[in-house]
Amino acid sequence: MNSNHLDAFAKERADRLSEFGADKAFKQQALDWVASSMNRKYIYNFDWLGRPIIQYPEDIVSVQDLIWTTRPDVVVETGIAHGGSVILSASMLAMLDYCDAVESGSILDPSKPKRKVIGIDIDIRPHNRDLIEKHPMANRLVMIEGSSVAKETVAQVQRYVDGAKSVLVFLDSMHTHDHVLAELEAYAPMVTKGSYCVVFDTIVEDLPKGYFVDRPWNPGNSPKSALFEYLKTHPEFEIDASMHNKLMITAVPHGHLKRIA
Repeated sequence: MNSNHLDAFAKERADRLSEFGADKAFKQQALDWVASSMNRKYIYNFDWLGRPIIQYPEDIVSVQDLIWTTRPDVVVETGIAHGGSVILSASMLAMLDYCDAVESGSILDPSKPKRKVIGIDIDIRPHNRDLIEKHPMANRLVMIEGSSVAKETVAQVQRYVDGAKSVLVFLDSMHTHDHVLAELEAYAPMVTKGSYCVVFDTIVEDLPKGYFVDRPWNPGNSPKSALFEYLKTHPEFEIDASMHNKLMITAVPHGHLKRIA
């Protein structure tokens, strides 16, 4: 496929995504399906390389898209749970290392990964830690147990990202406004220009009040409300609306913050 065909394909896609973004009926259908599926715990049905990953398949695809596009040296993730999400990121970083080796003609040593995932969780259950540490991707993972917004935790993560050419951040732990805002203040500055800080579960803002009966978050007290608050004073980031328009079925509507400066 020559460059003209590639350009035409890219334009066709961009035009389609713009149409999706303006299609209120289609967007409402997607939101209705997400609300119905989330009520049924649909996102608990999937694994990544043997570990449960509590995400929509579309959001899993978007993670690989972002990792391939930004080619991070370090991925920072808040929230580990069963480990599926950090294993997903680690496996994509392994693919990047492989591609680098092929392109440079060098020999790949899997025991010495170039890229790392830093996962933070306030409570890493022993059985989850044991299975994650036994996983083939474990040598790409650094797990930190503690509050993601504690000064000592942030300082520890900062040491891993210092000097990295590209840093990608995923925020997916406690979903209250104050906690997510504190995470944004702590970790968004680590993101490098052209990369992303992805705020998961922004969908909370778009669901009815009281939808999550056993959780403290609600519209107005959600990841999306924190994201909007953060953007008021941080023009170096903007929402990449094309990601939402592309996915539609997602727990991350308007949650992809791209660093532009």
